[in-house]
Amino acid sequence: MNRTAYHVEKMDCAAEERLVRMALADVEGVGPLRFDLTARRVVVVHEGDAAPVTDALTGLGLGARPSGETESATEADLVPETTGTEERGPLRIALGINATFFVVEFTAGLVSGSMGLVADSLDNLADALVYALSLAAVGGAVARKKELARYSAYLQGGLAVFGLAEVVRRFAVGGEAPDVATMIVVASLTLLGNVATLLVLRRARGGSPGEAHVEASWIFTSNDIKVNGLVILSALVVWATGSAAPDLIAGALVFVIVANGARRILALSK
Repeated sequence: MNRTAYHVEKMDCAAEERLVRMALADVEGVGPLRFDLTARRVVVVHEGDAAPVTDALTGLGLGARPSGETESATEADLVPETTGTEERGPLRIALGINATFFVVEFTAGLVSGSMGLVADSLDNLADALVYALSLAAVGGAVARKKELARYSAYLQGGLAVFGLAEVVRRFAVGGEAPDVATMIVVASLTLLGNVATLLVLRRARGGSPGEAHVEASWIFTSNDIKVNGLVILSALVVWATGSAAPDLIAGALVFVIVANGARRILALSK
């Protein structure tokens, strides 16, 4: 068995880790995987040449590239990973948190008139879909996983396109500024939910509670946290200016992120 290390530039949270795992599940001869989300690095144990692994990773569009030469795997590399049964509990928790905050944020966004909250809710839906796909993939057939990935990508991408169209419409016709208090409170609660998700999945992967400085650095550079922060920042600018434009700009940016996530999920269905 051999080992190849990859730097995955856009892999900074557990949802992207799940995408990588699902992409490599289809590659014959792949063994244990070792992830370091703080360093955005994954070590892949595999048989033979690394080309099929590299092709699967680059196809996700996460900026994956080999960070060294392929080497012979060590005994430590060959230690089995957490079993699918052990993964189900943390994945269900992550799915529940993200699905709940999708409903909460989407509803709050409609009530408050905030496209930033609506877009952020779709970011939570995107993560929920990834965790749902991961649960379906544990012990499931490859064909079923690909079919579910395709439907999930179409749903997510369609909602993102609809959201972008609504942002354009609101820019064109104008309108009142969204409710700032609702934006800040709901986005802050969602941020806490994302932190909880990251911690649950990190501990499930064997992260040490003692590595607090590493954990904090990883959490607050995660894209999910950045998106929540963007919505909160846009709410403050709305409050300062009385204009709806900052909320619409934030919403447009997040909708683009969600659409890009749909493209990555669609890559799993091929």
